[in-house]
Amino acid sequence: MSQIIALTNQKGGVGKSTSAVNLAASLASLDRRVLLVDLDPQGHASMGSGIDKYALDKSVLDVLLGEASAGDAIVTGLSVKYDVLPGNGDLTAAEVELLDRDERQSRLSTALATVADDYDVVLIDCPPSLNMLTVNALTAAHGVLIPLQCEFYALEGLSALLDTVEQIKESVNPELAISGILRTMYDKRTSLTREVDKQLRDFFGDALLKTTIPRNVKVAEAPSHGLPVTQYARFSRGSQAYRVLAKEMIRKLSL
Repeated sequence: MSQIIALTNQKGGVGKSTSAVNLAASLASLDRRVLLVDLDPQGHASMGSGIDKYALDKSVLDVLLGEASAGDAIVTGLSVKYDVLPGNGDLTAAEVELLDRDERQSRLSTALATVADDYDVVLIDCPPSLNMLTVNALTAAHGVLIPLQCEFYALEGLSALLDTVEQIKESVNPELAISGILRTMYDKRTSLTREVDKQLRDFFGDALLKTTIPRNVKVAEAPSHGLPVTQYARFSRGSQAYRVLAKEMIRKLSL
């Protein structure tokens, strides 16, 4: 059975899309069949996978509106080893477009049900906000992976996200659980990182993943080349960290 994992944090700039792309690539390199769903209007996960977000014939918005099936919109045969259900700026219209649609919060779940058996894991890159797109992702998902930057504002706003997860769990998706908290842009040499690290351990306990993603210039450069860092600079510290993350997630989720 496929595992569907939503990567979400309503705070931008925490490495969410970067982590979605590189976790997808790392899992695929370990022979897992992976689908990456780009539900963020910024389209960064699509671009980071080598897809021109401005030249899409079909996108995840068409799937949400029932104008295309997931199978028709999925892009295969890329230079990366995983498949992508791409998204772009058209998704900004989703909030309004879905208002008058039946079962608007479960449209992604319904669409993914038709293709999920073709994959071991489906990763959903959510927008940096708690809107209808994020609700669709959480309704479809089995787990939530939350990337967090190690800074003083790391916990700000997380209570709203955790409340939303709990509401979705109680109302429409009882299987939903926190799959892990991922520390990104991590530099253990600084006292700030150590202080925030303690906050996160006290707050999240065992949900805090052992793997950390370091600050690394190669991770920042890779998207401009349309590649995961695991292909762009496979021996970099960032690349190695995402491979370790993939192995940890495989063990944690029995992928």
